[in-house]
Amino acid sequence: MSDGSAGHGRRVPLGDVLLSSIAAVSWALIGMAGVAALGLHLLGADAEASLGPMTAAVVALGAGGSVTPSGDVSAFGLDGAQAETALQITPLGVSLVGALLLSWFFLRSLRGAGAVIAPAELLARAGTVAALFVAMLGGLAWAGHDIITIDGGSLGLDELPGGGLPDAVEVPGLGDIGGLLPDRLGDLAEANAQVGFTVETVPTLLGGLGWVLGVLVIALLASRRTPLPAGWSAVHHLVRPAVSALVTVLLVAVLAGCTAAAYAALGDDNPKRIAGAALLGAPNGVWLGIPIGLFVPWDGKATGPFLQFLPDPMDDLLKFSEQPVTLGRLAELDSRVWLLGVAAALMMLFAGVLTAARTPFVRERGVLGFAGRCALRLAVVTAAAMPLLAWLAEVSVDASLSVLGIDAFDSGIELRGQLGMALLLGALWGAGAGAAGALLACATGAAGRQAAPQARAGAGAGTGAPYAEVAGEAGPYHPGAPFRPANPDTNPYLRLPDELREPGSGQEPGGRAPGAPSSPGVQGPGGRLPGARPPDDVYGARTVARPFTPPPPPPGPGPGPAGPGPRHRSRSSQDGPPPPPDELPPPPRKPGGRR
Repeated sequence: MSDGSAGHGRRVPLGDVLLSSIAAVSWALIGMAGVAALGLHLLGADAEASLGPMTAAVVALGAGGSVTPSGDVSAFGLDGAQAETALQITPLGVSLVGALLLSWFFLRSLRGAGAVIAPAELLARAGTVAALFVAMLGGLAWAGHDIITIDGGSLGLDELPGGGLPDAVEVPGLGDIGGLLPDRLGDLAEANAQVGFTVETVPTLLGGLGWVLGVLVIALLASRRTPLPAGWSAVHHLVRPAVSALVTVLLVAVLAGCTAAAYAALGDDNPKRIAGAALLGAPNGVWLGIPIGLFVPWDGKATGPFLQFLPDPMDDLLKFSEQPVTLGRLAELDSRVWLLGVAAALMMLFAGVLTAARTPFVRERGVLGFAGRCALRLAVVTAAAMPLLAWLAEVSVDASLSVLGIDAFDSGIELRGQLGMALLLGALWGAGAGAAGALLACATGAAGRQAAPQARAGAGAGTGAPYAEVAGEAGPYHPGAPFRPANPDTNPYLRLPDELREPGSGQEPGGRAPGAPSSPGVQGPGGRLPGARPPDDVYGARTVARPFTPPPPPPGPGPGPAGPGPRHRSRSSQDGPPPPPDELPPPPRKPGGRR
C-alpha cells in the first residue's frame, strides 16, 4: 500500500496495518472484558447468572452499545403480568480502560511514519481499527444474552400459614384481594420467574462505531508528538496543548476517585462490593461530580429502592424535591459539598498551567498575548468537553412491575445534565483557568517549557522562544539552552589568554577591566575571541587559543628497506641521553604569526 505522499514515496505494507489494528482492537477488548468480569464477580453478580453473557453485555454497554432487559414473571397465574425495565447507563470504567489501550496501540503504530504522515495512511489505519472493532462488537451482540430464572420456592412463600391472612384486604386500585392472596402465594411458590437481557445488534454496532471513532479523534488531538498530515500543522500548537492538558487532569481525577474508593473499602464490612463498583463506575461518579462542582445544574429524580445507590446528600435532595441538582442545594444539606467546588476549580487551574507549559511561547507577542491565546484555546476545548462529560455520566434506570396493566410497584432513577449550561460554563471556566494558568506559568518560568517540537515548529518559536533556539530536540547540532549564563570565571574556554591581550588595554587576566564585576561573556576590546559567538552560551567558543605547530622529528637516516623511518626508530644507547629541556631549540615561528 502506498501512502500517496508527494514528498516521501513511503510504502506501508498492508500486513503491517492489519497486524497493528488487530493488536489495538484485541488488547482493548481484552482489557474491557477483564475489568467487566472482575467487577461483576466482586459485586456477586455471577452467583445469579452466567458470567460470560453478563460480561459481553457490560462490554457492549461500555462501547456505546444497547442492552434491553426483559422478563416474564407470570407468577400470580394472571395473564399480562410483565416485568418492564429500561436501562440507560454506561459503565465508564470499562469504557476508559478500552479507550486507553486502543489509543496507546493506535498511536504507537503511527510513530514510525516519521514527522509527517500521509492522509491516506492515517485513514487506512483508523478505518481498519474501526472496522475490526465493529466486527468484534457483532460477536459480543451474539453472545450477550441470557435468561435468569428465579425459583419461587427459594423465596420461602410456601412456608407461610394459609390462614394467617385476613379474608378482606383492600388494596387501592385493585380492590378486595384478601381471598385471592393465599391461593396465589402457593402458586408463586411453585412458579419460576424468568428475567433476561439481550444486546441489541444494530444499535450496538452503530454506537460502537461512534465510540471507536470518537476515541481515535480524541487520541490524535491529545497526543502531542504523534505525526499528522502536512496540512494539519496548526493542530500541533493550537489544539493539542489544551486538549492534552484537559485529558490529563480528567485522568488524574479518576485516579483520585479510585484512591478514595480504595480508602473507603478498607473500613467497610463488604470491601468487595466497593471495589467492584469502583472498577465499573468510578469515572461515572468522578465525571458527574466535576460538572456539579463547576456549577452545572442537573435534572434528576429518584423513587423506590434506587435511592440507596445515590451518594449522600443527593439521595435526600431527590427524595423530597424534583428541583435541579446544583452545588448550592447540595451544600444546604451538607456544607462539606463546597469542597467539591474547590477541587473542581483547582483542577481547572491545573489544566490552565499545563496548557501554558505545553503551548510555545513567542517572546515578541508578550505575556498578555500569550495569556489570551491560552485562555481562548482552553475555553474552546472545555466548552466542548463539559457537555460530553455530562452526556456520558447520564443515568436512567426505570423498573416497574405491571399487574393487569396497573403499576403496583415503580422505582427508578434519572440524572441528566443541562447541556446548554454545561457548554456555557465550560467556556467561562476554560477562559478563566487558561488566563490564570498562563500568568502563573510565566511568573514561574514554566511557560512553553514542555512544548513539543512539532508545536514549536508550527508556532515559529525558533525565533523568539525563551527556552529554545531551534524547533527541535537538543543534540550535537542543535544544542539546548544553558541552565545558567556563561561565566568566564568558571569556563576557561571563554577567557582570553594573557599573551593574546593587547598591551595597554588595562584588562585583568580573564579579559575583564580592573574592578569590573563578573559578567556573562568577555567584555572590552580584545575581550572576545575572533569569530566567537555572543556570550549567551558556551557552544561557539574556540577550544584552541593559538596555532600549534608540532616540533620536527629528530634527525636520522631516511626510511630504508631494512627498517622503519625515523618516526618509528627506537633510541639506542649510542644516541646518548636526551638534552635537558632548557637546551631544546624553540619551535619554528610562522611568518607573520603571533606566538
